[in-house]
Amino acid sequence: MKRFLMVFAALGVAACATAAPVEEAKTDPEAVQVMVIGSFHMGNPGQDVANAEIESMLTDARQAEIAAVADALAAFKPTVVAVERTTDAPAYVDPKYQAFTPEVLKDNPDERYQIAYRLANMQGVTRVYGIDEQPSDGEPDYFPFDKLMAHAAETGQGDALNRQIEEIQEIVSEFSVKQKDHNVAELLLLQNSGEDLRQSDEFYYRTFEYDRGEAQPGAELQAYWFMRNAKIFSKLMQVTKPGDRVVVVYGAGHKPWLDHFVDHTPGYVLVDPVPYLENAAAE
Repeated sequence: MKRFLMVFAALGVAACATAAPVEEAKTDPEAVQVMVIGSFHMGNPGQDVANAEIESMLTDARQAEIAAVADALAAFKPTVVAVERTTDAPAYVDPKYQAFTPEVLKDNPDERYQIAYRLANMQGVTRVYGIDEQPSDGEPDYFPFDKLMAHAAETGQGDALNRQIEEIQEIVSEFSVKQKDHNVAELLLLQNSGEDLRQSDEFYYRTFEYDRGEAQPGAELQAYWFMRNAKIFSKLMQVTKPGDRVVVVYGAGHKPWLDHFVDHTPGYVLVDPVPYLENAAAE
């Protein structure tokens, strides 16, 4: 099933000359603090409607940049790491992390390895969970995009939808170009702050425009996208306990909804990754 990766590039990222300490907000010590890192897919899986061409993350230069990101995130002192991987209920333990060694970082560019597992390993975090949600037998397609495309074609809106897809592809292509003069922390900043977060939601909201009467594939697409992210967050709740400090590494398109659930759920506190990424960008 295809997902929709919303990778958006801002005009630029200004890095400070020196890293600054991140001020921690005063919060209930029993609250679960959650930092969601929206990431581009570093391994080029090509599973999205619009895909960026990502440079190799295995070069010495990129590895040093990713290490700087992990070092900066370590200041958060995570006790739990969660990633975009389907695992078995009810424990949701990520078996890939159980087999992880730092040597794998030389060969596997996937962001789950490069950011999440790297961070967990260097911090001695043993609780790494795969909390992704994909449909099993009898469950709905969480991304019924084909249904929307067929409806748009049948109702004379196919060209409009294709133009919308082309607009997204242009933005994704711009992100590909920006790799040339942005380090990894700066690329992550593009997807975790400001305008980029708004735009990552916009595609789904615009699909309402194609609904006609009781034929509402746009509303269904939005609702199933909400459902998938809600189930992801539900799994996160099941594997965390009061006082945990959680880093979630996920495709950037999921960040707006995951942030929303954290921010609106009693007992959970949303932690902004931007100050940590800014410190990494300055290194």
